[in-house]
This record gives sequence, structure tokens and C-alpha cells, in this order.
Amino acid sequence: MSIIIGIDIGGSTTKIIGFDEGGMFSPVLVKATDPIASLYGAFGKFLSANRLTLGDIKQVMVTGAGSSFVTESLYGIPTGKVDEFRAIGMGGLYLSKLRKAIVVSMGTGTAYVRAEDNNVEHIGGSGVGGGTLLGLSSKMLNVRNFDDLIESAHGGNLANIDLTIGDITIDVIKGLPPDTTASNFGKISDLASKADTALGIINLVFQTIGMLAVFATKIDSTKDVVLTGNLTNVPQAHDIFNRLGKLFDVNFHIPANAEFATATGAAIVFSKGLQYKEIS
Repeated sequence: MSIIIGIDIGGSTTKIIGFDEGGMFSPVLVKATDPIASLYGAFGKFLSANRLTLGDIKQVMVTGAGSSFVTESLYGIPTGKVDEFRAIGMGGLYLSKLRKAIVVSMGTGTAYVRAEDNNVEHIGGSGVGGGTLLGLSSKMLNVRNFDDLIESAHGGNLANIDLTIGDITIDVIKGLPPDTTASNFGKISDLASKADTALGIINLVFQTIGMLAVFATKIDSTKDVVLTGNLTNVPQAHDIFNRLGKLFDVNFHIPANAEFATATGAAIVFSKGLQYKEIS
């Protein structure tokens, strides 16, 4: 068998996928406080789940912040390290089936890359991301769990939180409907509920991420944005990005298995014979 393993090693989670002539398969996520423990745990879990042996693996490709701790090959299997931004771009294009796009990786913070065919360029980033969601929810709502924040936002009403264009003018402004946000948390009411505040936090973070992506499309003259990373699983995100897309004529794509885009991109780099660093 000629299976390529792509592994995205983060600080607390590791994502692993298999890649062969049929494409990407069996994505797995493992949580651990130590990146190396997470790496070996994910690798063992993947082999077991797919009834594979070490001999079935042709190549292991690692990426992500935690890959800096990988200094030797895994179990003697040829192992390579891929630049994380390249992996983000290649994985985003592969999963979305696009040739060119701005690919956004939404993690603790947010990274933006321009990807076209086999060419990837890191164009910037933002400190606003999942860390912002949890930090604000912890301080404002005493909610420290990601799933609890999402649940808390159900039934929330942004009219009690955000100032809109319609709140500040009765004039018709071309391209800006009355419900367009003028200021996040600019109209927070004393009567705002926990659900209102939770939804306001989520809206603030995703609108910020989305607007930076919109600016990138204007500079690069493209209309496609591929969203990747764990935050793509936040249910409220889809509506926020859809609204931004309609407002600014941008196509926001959230492909299947978007949270595994970077791990997929690492495997794609090897399959296409692109540049990577060998780990001996």
C-alpha cells in the first residue's frame, strides 16, 4: 500500500488523515496537553481504526506549531515537515476543489493565505480567533467551555448588543442595508440576556475574521474564500459568513472536513512532489 499520512500538530490537539489514490480518508482528532504525546496517540489511533501496519505507510508528513518538536522520523517511516502556511493553502484548495482562493485558517488566532494551484503566500493574520471567543466569554459570561458558549448563544438577539446602520440614520446608504453592523457591542443594553451577549461575542469574532478576508479578496481580485479550522464547526458562523458574502459579493466556502484542511495539505505537498523538509 502507498498511504501518505498527514498530521497537523497543535498545542492541545492533533489532527491526522490518510491519503492515497482515492483521496483523503479517515480524519481523526486527538486531544492531549503534550504535542508529542498527542502525535503518537493520533498515529496509533489512526492505524488501529484502519487496521493498518507500519509497513502500509509510505510517508508521514507533519505540520503545525507542534511539529517543531518532531526531531526524528516516526517509527522509522520516512517523515517530512511542511511549512504550515503552505499546508493551509494546499489543503484549502483541495477540499474546496478550487484552483484559486483566499484560504483562512481559524484557530486560536487566524491566518490568511493566498493560494493558486501549487503556489501559496502567507498574506497576514489576526489575533482574533478561538482564543478571543473563549477569553471574552470567560470574562463576560463566566463560560470557559467552547460548547457551552455555543449553547449559551441559542436564542440570542443582536438587537440588544450591536449598533446597526438603521440605528444611526434613516437615509438609504447604497450597499449597506439597515441591519448592517455599525459597531459591535455599540448598543449593549442593561436588559441584554446571557444569550444576547454570547451571540454578540460570536458575531464580533466571525465578522472580524470575515471582513479581513473580504479585504484580502479585494486586493487579490478573487471572490472565493475557503474557511478552515476548528471554528468552522460553530453553527452560528455559517449565517454570519453568508450575510457577509451577500453584502460584499464574496463566496465563503466551508468544505467538508474543513477542520482537517492543514493535515490534508501536508499530505498533498508530498503527493504533488512539492518542497518540504526531511526529518531523519
